[in-house]
Amino acid sequence: MASIACVPPVPAPGDGGATALRDRARGALLGLAVGDALGAPAENMKPSEIRARWGRITGYVAEQPAGTDDTEYAIFSGLLLARHGSALTVAHVEAAWHQWIADRDEGPFRGAGFSERGTLENLRRGLAAPISAQHRHAWSDGLAMRAAPFGVFAAGRPAEAARLVAIDGSVSHDGEGIYGGQAVAAGVAAAMAGAPTIAVVASALAVVPDDSWTARSLRRAVACAHRGERAVRSAVVIGGYPWTDLAPEAVALAFGAYAAADGDFEEAVLTAVNMGRDADTTAAVAGALAGATRGTAAIPPAWASAIGPAKGSCLPSMQGHHVLDVADLLTPPEESQ
Repeated sequence: MASIACVPPVPAPGDGGATALRDRARGALLGLAVGDALGAPAENMKPSEIRARWGRITGYVAEQPAGTDDTEYAIFSGLLLARHGSALTVAHVEAAWHQWIADRDEGPFRGAGFSERGTLENLRRGLAAPISAQHRHAWSDGLAMRAAPFGVFAAGRPAEAARLVAIDGSVSHDGEGIYGGQAVAAGVAAAMAGAPTIAVVASALAVVPDDSWTARSLRRAVACAHRGERAVRSAVVIGGYPWTDLAPEAVALAFGAYAAADGDFEEAVLTAVNMGRDADTTAAVAGALAGATRGTAAIPPAWASAIGPAKGSCLPSMQGHHVLDVADLLTPPEESQ
């Protein structure tokens, strides 16, 4: 990759027409769901454990591949954004968490990370944002996993994508957790406008503090991406640390995979999957970036066809919603272009 000091500008979002924009939107969210489903079986595993069980993962290894909390929370945030657009407020987000998640009595809360559980406990205790985000995993990748819809909506406007995702994240995350979501949203926004890989990475770095853990990890991952997935993993993973949902780590692994593949969808997602750790999230983010870059045609048909409406396994209120429908809601109709 070229030096980030020589970054071309992000193109205007409408240059390819509404049809191209919608295809990128569909590519981003379908790519997220595909990456999630591909990575889910390898979640929390080491590369050596992945190799011992499957060799190198080159496709779905689950009998019935499906998205996890990454897909369902992305649908949740996408529907909320489609309803309010740029007028989204913290009050809107908090109300949606109550209406669609916290205030429902539907048995145990399944399949989500610690940050979501901590947020729900706080909301159910009557705490409001941003206090609801004061739990032990506010730095998690739980916002990053649902950030792609903001980049889809704000195509070509990375700063606006970062602003909106920070509003969404204020209910559940703080600090590095917010920065991780902002990096993903901004990167997707740049990719939606057809920006080259280096500009996508630069757009992500531009919206987070330069001395943040997220920025440092992202720079390290991208700098060594040309050396392959082992180098990327070694550059950012904290050896011996038990939790794999660190936003600075997961986001850096995802961007490292995307950069190593130079935006190629299949290579980016499989690189993320085979690095293990929080593989469903890293592959979902890499898939969103590459899907926005290359559109739906870049996603292997056998992978795309396995993605159906959400099962509601984590968020029952999201059952029946499809990521492609959410993508369409977030992009303007052709006649408005």
